[in-house]
Amino acid sequence: MTERLTKTMQASKSTKTTQIFPGHTNHHHTLFGGKLMAEIDDIASIAATRHSERPVVTASSDALHFLAPVRSGEILNLVAMVTHTGTSSMEICTKVYKENPLTTEKTLAAISFLTFVALGSDQRPTEVPLIIAETEEEAWLIETGAKRAEQRKASRNETKALVEHFTKMIQ
Repeated sequence: MTERLTKTMQASKSTKTTQIFPGHTNHHHTLFGGKLMAEIDDIASIAATRHSERPVVTASSDALHFLAPVRSGEILNLVAMVTHTGTSSMEICTKVYKENPLTTEKTLAAISFLTFVALGSDQRPTEVPLIIAETEEEAWLIETGAKRAEQRKASRNETKALVEHFTKMIQ
């Protein structure tokens, strides 16, 4: 039996910067939520790929909390890293900061947790390296990640029950 590889959180850290233009906004002149979700999924997939060194797929978007509106002309800075690992799954935390390009003031605009699964050459889930902490904050994220993983599993089971119930209703 081979020993499971380990990697630090920092090894998966990925950043992305983009500017918001009028075409990215709604009638309130704030960023479309779906546009932000796409940006988050993109940077989170990069962090997951860096960690696993495998192709990855999004398994779930567990939480996305919009904390401040993002307006046309502002800059988005997204930072993502793996914060918990299962056997083949990885939790990625993404923080989104908005920046006023004229004042350089930065504000946390959103935070999100997504789950990705690494795929082997057979397109089936494959083992990922364990995540290890280098700081107290990272250790806390790993420890609390186990609880978030349990909550995801319970939510997934509830969703399966709902799907079965609604499928019977619609037939």
